Amino acid sequence: MSDTRKQLEEVVKPCRDIFALKLRDYSPSWRIMRPKSVTDQIFIKAKRIRTFEETGVNLVDEDMASDFMAIVNYGVIGLIQLDLGFVDEPDITSEEALKLYDRYLQRSIDLLMSKNHDYGEAWRNMLISSYTDLILTKIQRTKEIQANAGKTLVSEGVDANYMDMINYALFALIKLRFGDD
Repeated sequence: MSDTRKQLEEVVKPCRDIFALKLRDYSPSWRIMRPKSVTDQIFIKAKRIRTFEETGVNLVDEDMASDFMAIVNYGVIGLIQLDLGFVDEPDITSEEALKLYDRYLQRSIDLLMSKNHDYGEAWRNMLISSYTDLILTKIQRTKEIQANAGKTLVSEGVDANYMDMINYALFALIKLRFGDD
């Protein structure tokens, strides 16, 4: 599992770097997004990945890794928005946003490492397309929970689904970067 932690550090860094650069370009403009809109943004990225997986055709000059990184970053934004709520105008600085990013991403990674231990790194034997399907499933579940005003009978909430989406995207990034070893 030490390889997993090292590999995670290597795939998380570019996600954070992109997030920080976008904060410089746009500030935390995403603070106006409602969680439902964040879920739709994740859907767009996951659907694009799935279309590429099915057709093998990519007409936009972006690779699957950039879409998985976007899923990580939008998942973190979703967690922040769930906790802070959405606003009409950005209300935090870029520095505060980056601190929040680090905090929520670390929570997701902590969950990933706990589940990784319990599941014996089963993710390493899965196909990247399975991560895509699982992310799309989590999106559908999240949309249902959001449609029910966040109420569930026995299931985890939207936050747990966002963390799972982040973690499946991180697994995909590891496999894309390091292969199946």
